[in-house]
Order: sequence, then C-alpha cells, then structure tokens
Amino acid sequence: MPQHKSPMKRMKTDAKRHARNNYVRRTIKTLEKKIRTDMSDEERQTLLNEIYSQLDKAAKKGVIHKRTASRRKARVAAFVNKTQTKSE
Repeated sequence: MPQHKSPMKRMKTDAKRHARNNYVRRTIKTLEKKIRTDMSDEERQTLLNEIYSQLDKAAKKGVIHKRTASRRKARVAAFVNKTQTKSE
C-alpha cells in the first residue's frame, strides 16, 4: 500500500479508469453478440450504427486501439452483409 499522496491518487484514478474501460469493452462485446441473433434487417442496421458509434468512442478515449476498432467494424459489417444477401 502506498504511503504518499500521489501514488494513492494514482491507485484511485487507475481503479476508476479500469472500471470505465471494462464497462466499455463489455458493452461492445454484448452488442456484437446481440447483432448475431435472429432479427430483421432494419433492427440489425440500427444496431450496426450503434456498434460503430461505441467502437469509435472507445477508440477515441483510448480504451481500444484505433485499428482494433476498425477491424471489428469491418468484421461486423461483413457479417451483416452476408446475412442480408442470404435473406434475399
């Protein structure tokens, strides 16, 4: 346990950031799972927009890397495009 003020503050801020980062990561993971369930194309499109938004925000805050966000967006978009062509 730290004895000085600045490392104590550092521990508190690290805990806050850790909690925020975990929340953001869990939210993104949940949305990615949700889009793979059975739903209409309109619902899937609105969910895709929400996933894009969440990934961009997470990359902007530094929770995930910019290229990681881009890769995940591409994979989700490919899945959505694949399922839309099947239903037609």
